[in-house]
Order: sequence, then C-alpha cells, then structure tokens
Amino acid sequence: MPESHADTIKGTVKDPVTGFAISPSWIELCPDPLALQKIESGRWVILSSGLLCRRGLTTGTTAAGACKGAVLSLKESVHDLQVTTPAGIIVSLPVVAKSGFCIAVKDGGDHQFDVTAGLEIAAQARPAEKTTLIAGKGIGRISARGLCDEVGRPAISPSAREQIMSAIRQALQEIGLPGAEVELSIPRGAELADKTLNPRLGIVGGISILGSTGFVEPWNDHFIGDRALELKGARKVLVTTGRTGLNISRILFPDHKAVLMGSQLDKLAFEKDQESILCGLPALILKWAWPQILDGTGYGTVAEMVEIQPAHANIASALRMAKEKLPQTRIVLLRKDGSILADVP
Repeated sequence: MPESHADTIKGTVKDPVTGFAISPSWIELCPDPLALQKIESGRWVILSSGLLCRRGLTTGTTAAGACKGAVLSLKESVHDLQVTTPAGIIVSLPVVAKSGFCIAVKDGGDHQFDVTAGLEIAAQARPAEKTTLIAGKGIGRISARGLCDEVGRPAISPSAREQIMSAIRQALQEIGLPGAEVELSIPRGAELADKTLNPRLGIVGGISILGSTGFVEPWNDHFIGDRALELKGARKVLVTTGRTGLNISRILFPDHKAVLMGSQLDKLAFEKDQESILCGLPALILKWAWPQILDGTGYGTVAEMVEIQPAHANIASALRMAKEKLPQTRIVLLRKDGSILADVP
C-alpha cells in the first residue's frame, strides 16, 4: 500500500510564513502528492478541506525582483532570478531584463481581490560609485502621519526597502560592480491607486511598496470558515487584523492561539467559555467599530488621528462601540513600535 501524505510527516508541520501548526489530517485530505513540499516552500497554504491555495507576492518582493534584474542585466540579459523575502524564504520570479532595464509582473496568487495582480513594476539601473534607490513614477507619496515613513517620503515600507536594497547588493556582488543608481517605477501606479485604499490611508500619486513577509496571503470565501475553525476548541484565543499585529501579539500573549482575520472582523464568533482578545493596530479595529470615526474631525486617516491626538474623544467612543460588539473580549490597540495604545478588559 502506498504511503499517504500523513504517513510521510515526521513531527509537526508548520507553515514557514505564519508559523501555524498544520494538522496532518488536512494534508491527508489533499489529493496533490506534492502537498507537503508545496506547503514547506511557503508558496502554498492548505485549508482544513485539503484545498491548496497559492500565495501571491507583495509589491515589495516584485520590486526587489525588478531592481535585481535591472542590475544583473547590466552584464547580460536575465529571464528569471531569485529573491529572498523578509520571511527568509527564497522565491523565483520571471523577469524581462536587458541593458539595465527590467520589468517584473506582480503575482497575485489565489487572492480574489488583489487589484495589483498582473501589475508591471519596472527598474532602470546605471553603474555608480555608491548605491541609491530612486522612487520614480507611479510610487505613491505619504501625505499623512502615522504611515510607513515620514510625510513627503515615498510610500516604501522599511521592510520592503531593506528587501529591495538587499536584492540590489546581491546583484552588484554577482556582477562585480561597486554600486548602482536604481530608479524604481510603476507605469500604471497612479492609475491603479484609485482602486486601492491608498488615497483614504493618506498615500497619493501612486501605490505603495509593501510587504512584511514578502507574500500576499490568498483570500477567498473558503478562508473565512477556516479562520473560525482555527479558533474553535482553544481556551485562550486572539484575533488580529494584520501581520504587524500578529507578530506583536505572539510576543505579548504567547499563551493565546493567535489568528489573522484581516478586515473580516464581522465574521468573529467567540465561544462563551473562551478567553478572547482582539489585538492590533488601531485603524481597522476602530473603523470596524465605528465607520464614521473620522467624520468632522479634520483627520484624513485613523493612523494620523492616533499619532497626533491619541486621546481624541472619537477613539474612546469607537473603543466603547467595539466593546458593545464584543462584550466578553479584551481589546488591545497597538502602536507600531509594539507598545500598547489602549487596553480595554
């Protein structure tokens, strides 16, 4: 009798991106004989039904590929390359790179709502004494406080910037150049920005270059049920809205089962005997609790309000509304540095 997927598992299998412990029974239900290898690659997520869903790549990973390809093509044409993600996982990207110019196409994976899927990100490289990154056309600029950088700066998060610079350094070492000036651009960035949340978040003129792990989590209707399934049966549970909140929550509350729900907070349904926490950065939680929180305040974003006026009355009101929705749940709002902004038992 041939071995099943579960028979080949030695010890606990963990998702290398999220750290989530995967039940062997989920792998057993998957008909793909390469299920285990796909999960361990970081590019695939498995559901409780055995369905495999493919992760996409962030704008940060795609931009890193474009910049690396541009530098490598100063020596010779490039058609594919590898990039290290902030999660430490190496991924392969197809590119079109020649004579210092490279285009990489963003892979949306199995995310039904990724409006940036298929987006071209371009880079132009020129030899130089030292290495610099220039944010060109289609990359948004920050117009509100509390975001990934200072007001007026390009909307490139610190983790994405480091990923890009690391890819450039790797390419320079491969071809033996001391430095390069690399201009990054998104030809359709300004056009696409209106279809994203960027204008409401305070990013203007283009899209942002982001990615704390390098991957875009797949999202479809199947996932909502699985997120709820992850919560069932655990005595201490924690729900968070984003990757930063998840990472910080695991440090602050290591004895709680932590689950990433994104913006799907309306799907929350804790069991009566569970010790539950809702923990994360303020924007999604407060907007979920009170969608009109910014009305009449003069602030463009919740992040800006929190940074400038953390004691604003609307923040306290939104927290009260959140407690009305989840009366048995502790609500913890985090600052980006990991400190606690508010803690409502």
